[in-house]
Amino acid sequence: MADVHELLDTWIANVKDEELLAELNTMKEQGDEDAITDAFFQDLAFGTAGLRGTIGAGTNRMNIYTVGRATQGFADYLNATFEHPTVAIARDSRNKGELFVKTTAAILAANGVTALVYPKISPVPTLSWAVRDLKCSGGICMTASHNPAPYNGYKAYGPDGCQITSEAADAISKAIAETDAFTGVKSMDFDEAVEQGLVKWIDDSCLERYYEAVLARGVTNLSAEEIAGAPLKLVYTPLNGTGLIPVTTVLERAGITDVTVVPEQKEPNGDFPTCPYPNPEIRQAMQKGIDLCEQVHPDLLLATDPDADRVGVAVKNGDDYLLLTGNEMGVLLLDYICKTRAARGEDLTKKVAVTTIVSSAMVDALAEEYGFELRRCLTGFKYIGDIITSLSDAGEVDRFIFGFEESYGYLAGDHVRDKDAVSTSLLICQMAQYYKLQGKNLADAMHELYEKYGYYHNKTISLSYPGAEGAAKMAGIMAGLRENPPAELAGSKIEAVVDYNTCVNGLPKANVIEFDLEGGNKGIVRPSGTEPKIKLYIFAKGADGAEADAALDSIEESGRKLLA
Repeated sequence: MADVHELLDTWIANVKDEELLAELNTMKEQGDEDAITDAFFQDLAFGTAGLRGTIGAGTNRMNIYTVGRATQGFADYLNATFEHPTVAIARDSRNKGELFVKTTAAILAANGVTALVYPKISPVPTLSWAVRDLKCSGGICMTASHNPAPYNGYKAYGPDGCQITSEAADAISKAIAETDAFTGVKSMDFDEAVEQGLVKWIDDSCLERYYEAVLARGVTNLSAEEIAGAPLKLVYTPLNGTGLIPVTTVLERAGITDVTVVPEQKEPNGDFPTCPYPNPEIRQAMQKGIDLCEQVHPDLLLATDPDADRVGVAVKNGDDYLLLTGNEMGVLLLDYICKTRAARGEDLTKKVAVTTIVSSAMVDALAEEYGFELRRCLTGFKYIGDIITSLSDAGEVDRFIFGFEESYGYLAGDHVRDKDAVSTSLLICQMAQYYKLQGKNLADAMHELYEKYGYYHNKTISLSYPGAEGAAKMAGIMAGLRENPPAELAGSKIEAVVDYNTCVNGLPKANVIEFDLEGGNKGIVRPSGTEPKIKLYIFAKGADGAEADAALDSIEESGRKLLA
């Protein structure tokens, strides 16, 4: 990597975008060493999740030049791998999304790759759907999921509608490394590319086929009379993202029409003015919805993140609203799917459910109860998608019943190969209706599962390490944990250290370390692949909720010291 000041001068000499050039000149004039270093100390890494970073000028930022360089590398890979390649492209509501889409489509067109573009903002699952529905060679979605407003990203997909494989990411990364951001990227005028048919708009029929696929994969045994006898009432927020039209369309077609949308979070807005972190895991993001619930008194609050691949739920619990965790919702949905399918007489022993190594151990209890095969994979929904694809390739895709990860991503059905908040919103509502007929809400249903299987509680701690100094510190922490692992955590002996960098259980190598504690509790440490963070996943089981929570708190306290 060149000196950061040399890179700054190179960018000032070559950048044509006025906004970026003004930012670069300000850095130069002010001599802000921290800003210069953070913008140029590394290239924004391209991996199986594509690119993700804050919007701005520099090699470590999301801008038309880093996006352009990545697209040239992707185009080189596609042309070397496919004859007459085509790519589906979508974007969520984030700032600069439309600019990045047009930049990408024009570069692909200049490289002879046909770009099929959604004309409006669209959720991640509709992009995954379009790749397979339109028989594309790949896909790209401009999104930073649930990250704060300054972020945007570039998710790359393979022809199976799943995020690209590690092998593809490596090949694309090699091509990117060989491409100069200013002289090595082919491009053409976007409008001219449209006129020549090298960029085509995806029409509404593709979206209609997606809606039909989602509705066909609903899971309910309730009759129309039963549903009419317990109509569901909900408050919904798309968190200023892409979910409004697809979620309400699917729910309405399924007969769920009593939906009140949170007005402040209804319209797409990349600034996310009501919350700094548009993540349905966080109460602050859900607060506007909770406030509206106090007026409307619905059966549940439903929230989708900006690219509508994650969904969160809150329900009345005593005098307050309880936010169900990603693990709790995953367990609830899997249990509901199994109950519903078993009631139809299906043999669940032939079915496959998939979750990750950092998701709840309670799923193992469900597998023992219902007899389905449980597979665990690395963190990242692409690994769940890979398993669905492998089942499909073997002619056994009908065995797949559900996949989820603790970070609020779920999928029931094989219509896409990524998490899908649109189809999951329907499934959650069907499940809520099932329990409403029994006089229960989802908090009641979760309590019953805890009483039956035990109080498996989980917690995820995210610690931030920004900038070049932070990146070095993260690397040092992970190296230290490997070289000198602790003997105990929270006063409990560590009985085993599992380093996933050694291909544990046949899984790919991963920068993840697991500490198994005496008594069955554990902690897992993993650097985030998309943010400058280390995540600590904590698992505890207790005789009741209080005991499990006390164990979580104790492990958290020790874990924070370990990662300081």
